[in-house]
This record gives sequence, structure tokens and C-alpha cells, in this order.
Amino acid sequence: MIEQTFILEHVDPVIFYGVNNSNMSLLKTLFPKLRIAARGNVIKVIGEESQIPEFKNVLEQLEKYCAEYNVLTEDVILDITKGKELKQAKSDNLILHGVNGKLIQARTENQQKLVTAFEKNDLVFAIGPAGSGKTYTAIALAVRALKNKEVRKIILSRPAVEAGEKLGFLPGDMKEKIDPYLQPLYDALEDMIPVAKLKDYIENNVIQIAPLAFMRGRTLNDAVIILDEAQNTTTQQIKMFLTRLGMNGKMIVTGDVTQIDLPASQTSGLTHSMNILKNVSGIGKIEFNKKDIVRHKLVQKIVDAYEKNEKKEKERPKVTNSK
Repeated sequence: MIEQTFILEHVDPVIFYGVNNSNMSLLKTLFPKLRIAARGNVIKVIGEESQIPEFKNVLEQLEKYCAEYNVLTEDVILDITKGKELKQAKSDNLILHGVNGKLIQARTENQQKLVTAFEKNDLVFAIGPAGSGKTYTAIALAVRALKNKEVRKIILSRPAVEAGEKLGFLPGDMKEKIDPYLQPLYDALEDMIPVAKLKDYIENNVIQIAPLAFMRGRTLNDAVIILDEAQNTTTQQIKMFLTRLGMNGKMIVTGDVTQIDLPASQTSGLTHSMNILKNVSGIGKIEFNKKDIVRHKLVQKIVDAYEKNEKKEKERPKVTNSK
């Protein structure tokens, strides 16, 4: 009898073990001559030396499958144990598998253009209205690059600008103060990376989420860097951000030029930088529109109504006071 220890390095143990440890119970049934114990990300096996290699092979395949699809079912365990070939539904627009096997894919033509532009360029501007999937698709591309070991980290940033209201001084430490501004980024990540793995990535700075002010002085190598809500940057801020790009780095800048929350006296860094860089090679630009909106169907109607109203306001003759 020998004892061997296996460490699950690439998966969330909660997903791997299953609800109420159902997956581990099934494995114990399939390997009745082995004593299998699991705690945290460590699995210990005791049994005859001749029986361990088969279990190790199955375990490695299960971990690989779980890491790829973020889900592990009893049917998959049975098929892998029996040596059956697993067939997965294919999607031409698939970016990656999210939590519980959710398909994260480019759902519109412009989202697919962003995927292509990211593959061909080291800097991409993604501009368009709320709900068009700019940020979500950008973060999915970053997570895919991290999973494929194309980069070593992901840097997500936003300018800390309130949307039309002043929140005053927020309580708590630095993280608690800035988290409200960065919550949309956390929401997207939680769709794509299991909770335990995401926590581990953040604690080890593999995924870094920080306000724009924290970018100064850094050189970001081997990373996908995303600047969200870039329409609320100043001209100096976006220049500082764009020049952070390091070796083997990729950058995506997203924004909506119709939702600028800067004081009227300040020029948006996003519109300013796109104008300056429009003839620079190696930079992609994707313009989303209301047809790309993938939120509730009312959102597209709301955006359309506001566009019509703004057009009327511009066409309305200005009234001047005469004495």
C-alpha cells in the first residue's frame, strides 16, 4: 500500500468536488479499492501501487476539463473514466467558457470585430453606447489570454468620476473607497472566473483592479490592460495611461462619448486621443452602435429616444434676448 498526494492547481475545488461532494463520492465508487480523501485543493489516495496510475490519469483529465469549462458533472466523470471521447458544442463566436460552463461569446458583429482587432493589434479603442458589450467582451478577451498563458496578468482600470452626483468622502480603507467605482469590472470577472480562483488571482496580483490614478509610473509588461469609461479621462490622464504599455502587452480602451461626466471646461481624453492617434498603425478602432446593445430590450429604445431628443435640441433655434 502506498499513499500519494495530488494538488488541484488550476480549478476551483468547490466546482471540482461538486455539490455536497457528489463528484468525489462518484470517484470513490468508481475506484472502490482506493481510499480517497479530499480537503481544500489536496487529494490524498491510499492503495496498491498498480492502481494509482489509472486514478492519476483520470484525475488529470478531469482537472483539465474543469479548468477549461469551469464545470464538472457526473456524466463527464463517467465518460472520462470509461475513456470515452467528450464532444463539446462548438460556437464560431466563442471566446471562453465562464462559470458553470456558461458560453462567453461575441454576440454581435461589432463584438466579433473587437475580438479580431484584439488579435491583430496591441492597442484597440472600443467606442459605443451603454450595454453594447464593450467592457464585457474586452474582459473576456483578457481572461482568455490569461488562461492560455499568453500574458501573466490582467490590469483593469477606471477613472474615479461620479456619474452626475457627488458621493462625498466614502468610508473605509483605500480598497473600500475605490471599489464602488470598479464594481462593473468585478461583475464581469465573476461571470468568467470561479469565486475562489478569482480571489486567488486578486490576492496574488495576477488580476489587478485599480483607479486610473494608480497607473502613473508603471510599465506594464506581459499583461492585458483595459481602461474602462475612458470618456471621463482628461487629456493628460489618457496620455499617461497609453504610455504604460510594455513588452508583450495588449491594451483595450473602452468608452461612450455620449456619457462624459467631466466638467464642461475639460476636454475628454478619449476623443482627444482618438483624433491624435487616428493615423498611427497598429491601433484598432471599433465603433459600437445601438444595434449592439445586449441588455434588456428597453435599453436600446431608451438610447434611441435620447439620440432623437439630442438631435431635436441641436436643430432648435437658439433664443436670444433683445433689448
